[in-house]
Amino acid sequence: MGMSVSQGEHTPLDVLILAAGLGTRMRSSIAKVLHQLDGRPLINHVCRTAAALAPQKIYVVVGHQGEDVQSAVLSELYEEQVEFVWQHKQLGTGDAVNAARELLQGSESTLLVLSGDVPMVRPETLAALIQHHHAHRGRGAACTVLTVKLKDPSGYGRVVRGDEGLFERIVEQKDATDDERSIDEINAGIYCFQTEKLFATLSKVQNENAQGEYYLTDVPGLLKAEGEDVAIYKHGESREIEGVNNRVQLADLERIVNRATISKMMLDYGVSFIDSKNCRISSEARIGRDTIIHPGVTIEGKSEIGDGCEIRAGTRITDSKIGYGSTILDNCLVINAEVGRNCTVGPMAHLRGHAVMAENAKVGNFVELKNTKLGAGSKASHLTYLGDATIGEKTNIGAGTITCNYDGKNKHPTEIGNNVKIGSDTMLVAPVKVGDGAVTAAGSVVIEDVPADSLVAGVPAKVKKKFESDSGSGS
Repeated sequence: MGMSVSQGEHTPLDVLILAAGLGTRMRSSIAKVLHQLDGRPLINHVCRTAAALAPQKIYVVVGHQGEDVQSAVLSELYEEQVEFVWQHKQLGTGDAVNAARELLQGSESTLLVLSGDVPMVRPETLAALIQHHHAHRGRGAACTVLTVKLKDPSGYGRVVRGDEGLFERIVEQKDATDDERSIDEINAGIYCFQTEKLFATLSKVQNENAQGEYYLTDVPGLLKAEGEDVAIYKHGESREIEGVNNRVQLADLERIVNRATISKMMLDYGVSFIDSKNCRISSEARIGRDTIIHPGVTIEGKSEIGDGCEIRAGTRITDSKIGYGSTILDNCLVINAEVGRNCTVGPMAHLRGHAVMAENAKVGNFVELKNTKLGAGSKASHLTYLGDATIGEKTNIGAGTITCNYDGKNKHPTEIGNNVKIGSDTMLVAPVKVGDGAVTAAGSVVIEDVPADSLVAGVPAKVKKKFESDSGSGS
């Protein structure tokens, strides 16, 4: 759902996100906007915020690793929402905006300019900026600059005001005088422009500065010199506009986001954390009431954990669902899996590849499920690999069992019925089926289908005994 940005008779909104830089201070071969915060690339946070404003189009300027940035953006936005612009040479923020000239020049829109490395800004803040831009002096400004005050403004461009407190210009740290460096109001790198006036003035920007770059920050000053109205929207929360320039700042933001997520879960959803400082929880995860999270737990992606669960120490859960009342014991790994109601997993179990446990099922220590369904009330308690298998209800898988699902070229399925007892150290050489009520003796190597209600044993396993059929009774 998009946020309604009240514009009255004002022009429609476009958003331009600057995401072309490498970010040399990250000391990385990965483009800065692809570094992750809360499990998602920085650029994705900015794109989601932009989309919440319901603009007519989002333009993303790409350069370093542009194809990878495009892929990240398209994992967040619909293709029709976004258009990509290439900045082939990194000649500054002014040059980055200029790369979009052909697409935007002459447009009668309002253009909101965002930085791809400022992930914390909220849609509500940007909506207020846009409204301030349109309401300035009753007719709207040519440009509005978002500013904040910082106790330590070093490194940021300073906003210089005139005698009446009105905007004069922005001066970058490297070009500032000592007096200008004492200014504590800084440019957040977020702007609203009348699009047509922006591109007309951008043509006049020079690169006569310490960096030899074309600064977008020169445009507001040039507009002011031309007699245009330039407004300032001073925002009270500096933390929102913190950019990511190095890994220390990224780690600081990670802690802030994680703390906010955990606090919300405790206060709003009734989740208990034994040691909240030593857990990492995705803001996109959902955890139910009266669930207890122990120290060292990591919950990633869009995981969903039901009410009344217990997640013990050292467990990692990624993009998975855990049903009501289930317990995940210590040091388990659950990835792209689904655990039903009142199940027990672990300790030291591994569920992956769309593994599914039905209600009341149990997986014990050193058991791995891959692309396997374990039926209601069934158990695999020790030292077992179950891959590409379908297992019925109330079946017991003995210790050391392996579904031999790979023949060197292809994966094959194993089907095990209801009320089956698989003896310890059984090898099930797929493709193979074990019928309802069957039993395999310890150490069996099963290479042929096992009939229902029979006992097989040996290498290879052969039928040794037939039982009276009670497999359909559910006992």
